[in-house]
Amino acid sequence: MTHAESVDALDWTALEAMLEERSYAVTPPLLDAEACAALAARYGDDAAFRSTVVMGRHGYGQGSYRYFAYPLPPVIAALREALYPHLARIANGWAARLGLPADWPLTHAALLERCRAAGQVRPTPLLLRYGPGDYNCLHQDLYGPVHFPLQAVVQLDRPGTDFDGGALILVENRPRRQSRCEAVLAPQGAVTILPVRDRPRQGPRGAYRTQLRHGVSSIERGERRALGIIFHDAL
Repeated sequence: MTHAESVDALDWTALEAMLEERSYAVTPPLLDAEACAALAARYGDDAAFRSTVVMGRHGYGQGSYRYFAYPLPPVIAALREALYPHLARIANGWAARLGLPADWPLTHAALLERCRAAGQVRPTPLLLRYGPGDYNCLHQDLYGPVHFPLQAVVQLDRPGTDFDGGALILVENRPRRQSRCEAVLAPQGAVTILPVRDRPRQGPRGAYRTQLRHGVSSIERGERRALGIIFHDAL
C-alpha cells in the first residue's frame, strides 16, 4: 500500500472528532520501524538540509533541529501531499465556523503556489533530535503571512524503549477560562495532527477561537527523534 493509500484509508471521522475534543489526533503507525530508522539516520546527511538550529543558542530549549532542503526525501513529500487534502477539508470547516473565508486550496501544490506568491519559498519539514535533558519550549510554527492551520509530527523512536520523558506538550489558552494542557506520547511511526496557532471551540453562543502552542517535555533517558511536517513554506 502506498503512503497515499494508507492515509486515505484512515478513519478521518474519528480523527476529526479527536481533534475537536482534545485539539490533537494520533493516527495508527503509518511508517514501520525500518522507515523511521532511515529517516532518523538522515540527520547526519548535511546535503539533505538547508539549515540547522541549535535551540540553546536562541532560547528555544535544548536539542537541535534541521530543515530539509528541496527536493524533499520521497517519503516526506508523499506524506505531506497525502495528508494535506484531508487536513484542508478540516481547515476549511474551521474557517467557516469562525466566519472566515473557507478558501484553503484542496491540493498541496496549490497551497505552495499561494506561499510562493507571498514570498514563502523555503521548505519547512524538519528533523528534530533530543538527548537527555533536552526539551523544546512552547511555540507556534508560523513562518510567514500564509500559515496553514494544521501540522503533523511523526514519532521516529519508541517511547519507553528508546527514550523516557519527551512528551509532545500542547497548551490551549481559552478566553476567560484556565488553559488546557495535553501530553502526547505517540507510538513509533504514528502521526500526531495538531493546530499551528488557533482552532475553533464550540460554545453556547457559537464558535470561538482558542490559541495553542506546543513543545516537548524534558528527555529523561535516551534519544528522541521526530519528523515535523509543516504544510506552508517559509519566508
